[in-house]
Formats: sequence, C-alpha cells, structure tokens
Amino acid sequence: MSIATTNPATGQVLKTYAPMSDEQVDVAIEGADLAFRQLHGTTVAQRGRWLTAAADLLEAERDETARMMTLEMGKTYAAARAEVTKCATACRFYAANAERMLADEPADAGAVKAKRAFVRHQPIGPVLAVMPWNFPLWQVMRFAAPALMAGNTGLLKHASNVPQTALYLEDLFRRAGFPEGAFTTLLVGSEAVDRILSDPRVRAATLTGSEPAGRSIAQIAGRELKKTVLELGGSDPFVVMPSADLDKAAEVATTARCQNNGQSCIAAKRFIVHADVFDAFAGKFAARMSALTVGDPMDGGTDVGPLASDRGRAEVHAQVQDAADNGATILCGGELPAGDGWFYPPTVVTDLRPGMRMWAEEVFGPVAGLYRASSYEEAIEIANGTSFGLGSNAWTTDPAEQERFATDLDAGSVFINGMTTSFPELPFGGVKNSGYGRELSAVGMREFCNTKTVWIGEGEAGVGAGAHAE
Repeated sequence: MSIATTNPATGQVLKTYAPMSDEQVDVAIEGADLAFRQLHGTTVAQRGRWLTAAADLLEAERDETARMMTLEMGKTYAAARAEVTKCATACRFYAANAERMLADEPADAGAVKAKRAFVRHQPIGPVLAVMPWNFPLWQVMRFAAPALMAGNTGLLKHASNVPQTALYLEDLFRRAGFPEGAFTTLLVGSEAVDRILSDPRVRAATLTGSEPAGRSIAQIAGRELKKTVLELGGSDPFVVMPSADLDKAAEVATTARCQNNGQSCIAAKRFIVHADVFDAFAGKFAARMSALTVGDPMDGGTDVGPLASDRGRAEVHAQVQDAADNGATILCGGELPAGDGWFYPPTVVTDLRPGMRMWAEEVFGPVAGLYRASSYEEAIEIANGTSFGLGSNAWTTDPAEQERFATDLDAGSVFINGMTTSFPELPFGGVKNSGYGRELSAVGMREFCNTKTVWIGEGEAGVGAGAHAE
C-alpha cells in the first residue's frame, strides 16, 4: 500500500511514508490507553485551556497549513484557509461550552424514590477515528475537539493520501499541551483497522467515508460489541419551488455543488425543480456553472481545483458518460480536459431516468443532476427516493411549504433557503445508508460518553425497588 502526498494538480508525488509496523501500532494503542487514564483525571477547564491553545496554533499557522492541504488533496487555497479557521472556531466552541455540556443533569429524585438522582457523562477511553481526505482537517476536528474535551483519547487512521495533514494534527494537540498519546496518528492502511478496533483497549470507533467502509467498521464493532458513529455518503436533494428567488437559488446551487471541487458528502447533488420554473432555473444554473474557472488551486482566481485522484475523476466521468449514453442531456461540461492534473469541468446533466448510474449513485465531483417535478408531492418523492439521507435543501418563500419540507425531507438535516453546512452548535449526521449517530453539538460530544445513572438513597434500598428489577 502507498502512503504518500501526491499533488492532484500535477500528479507529482511529493512525499512518501513507510506504514507503521504492528509493533508500532501496539505502542501507540498503549500510549492512548495510558493517556486516557491521565486525561480522565484532569478538569474540563484544563482541557479547555489546551484546546484553546490548539485554536491559537491553528490561527497562527493558517496559511502554511492551508497550503499543505491544497497540495495534498487539491482544494482551493481559499477553501483550505477557511477550513483551518473553522477548525479553530470549533476548538473555541468546545473549550467554552464543554463544562455545560458535561454537567450532571439532575432528575426528579422524588419520582424515583431517591435522596438524589442525576445523570453523569463520563469518557469511555481511546476512540479510533477512520477519516477521509476531502476535508482532511475539519473531518477530524469535528470528532477530536469534543472527544478530547470529554476526556477521551483519539487514534487517527487518516486517508492514505493526506499523511502530512494527519501528522500535523497529532503534532498540533501535543504542542497545545495535551498529554503524550492523547491524540495519535496511525500511518496504516485499511487492512489494519480490524486488528486495531479488535484491541480491547480501543473502546469505540467513528468513521466518515464510503458506505462499504461503514459496513466494514460496523461489522467489526458489532462483533466486538463496541460503539460506532458513521457518517457515510450522501446524494443530497436541492428542491426549488415556484416562490423561490431563482437568482439566489442558482447562485447558492453553484456554490453548493462545486464547493471543495464537488467532493463533499453534504454537497447538493440532485437539483429537483418545479416544472413552473424549471427552464428558468436550468438556464441560470448552467450559465453559472459554465462561468466557473477551473485551474491551479493555489491561484486566487480559481473556483474549482482538481479532483483528489485520477481514479476518482475516472469514476465521475464514467457516471456522466453512462447518463449521456442512455439518453440524458448534458447542458454544460462533461468532457475530460487535456493536460496534467485531475481536473473535471463543472457539469450539469438533465433528463435523468431510473437505471442510469447518476439516478442512484453519489457523484463525487462537480457534476449536478437536474430533475423536473410537477408538484410538491413529486418533488418529495424524488428527493426521498434514494438510499441516502444526509443533508437536504429546499427553496421556497411559502411558510406552509417550509414547514412541510422540514417534516417530509428524509435526511439528517434540512436547510431552507440556504446551503447545507455544518456548525459546532448543531448535530450533524444522517439516516438510512448515510449512517447513524451524530457529530458536533452536545449530542456529538456525548456519543462517546458513558451516560451514567446515579441514584443516591438514604442508606437503604428505595421503596419498591427489586433486586432484579429493570
């Protein structure tokens, strides 16, 4: 297997790394276990000071860290800088709010015949994080910041094409003051995950990635009776109704589809437009997509950089060609550009039908599928007619429709008149084949906590409580 930084804009290998041996992995797991015992004994306030120091480092090193990410996976430099800033914001959010999120929650002592009763949230131990390359800093941080603040330790198995970012994260938390071993990067391939997650010292796992990867992690964790949180793929709907501001919807649709060069699980991918405004929206959308500049991601004038791998680009093009070969219409893009690098043009495809790959599959590149709906009911049917359920968008100024979309869209989040994104303040995750569990907010922090019931009586068993009662 190869662990290497390869510049997607040129195809040039910049750095290679030797995978860790089984012995090195064992040392890392032991270090995470020892660090957990140390971290568990620290206060939330102390961990908050360390996480704030991590935020300070991220902000001080934003430009060089952003350049590293751009060279590793091809996102535009501007997007990479924004990602670093978002990570620092998340660190500050959890540093400021973790004490409240982890505070004991009093229960009605009288109702449970106790002198005192409450719920306490405590860390569970080392957590394995299996992370993807598309947001190489943010995907990790949205797990790491709440997990470390809760008192857990992290073992990171990052994607093999972003090793520099992975090593930077380990170094970041160490320099911020967290104990040695509190957050460790494992330079290993996917074949090592089974052995790592099977280790009794590793208490849980979180994965952001593909559906097959999620199934694999869930199978191992199920065998070992360990908790998992899975954030998998998405084919998010973007529904446009007649009352929508079409210019604004087309503008946001373009950004939503091409953010991160189209490589985002929560990017809008299926654009479902009411027949009354379909032609007007399609024209505006295709014009905006065609006007985007594709090129060097380090250039400030570039809107869309390269895809992260040659294999990924080939898969995207194959999906577009399958649609075209089976009767779909390509409104713009759809052609492989000549020259070095793994670039692909912003593309809009319409006249899609069941049986085409784009109808059922996630397209991980700057390619939009455009669908016509004759009514609200048909729009919902198309939107929910997928195995995925991560994010969703709806554009309407009708308050009644807004309420209906909030209820009827089968997804982990619904964004109305705005682009789907993630915030530290709000839970993030999906339903159906997009996974389960949540990241971010207090909900995400508590995913890897023991939610412990504490019942305190007057020194004798509560009245009516049986020794074997449940």
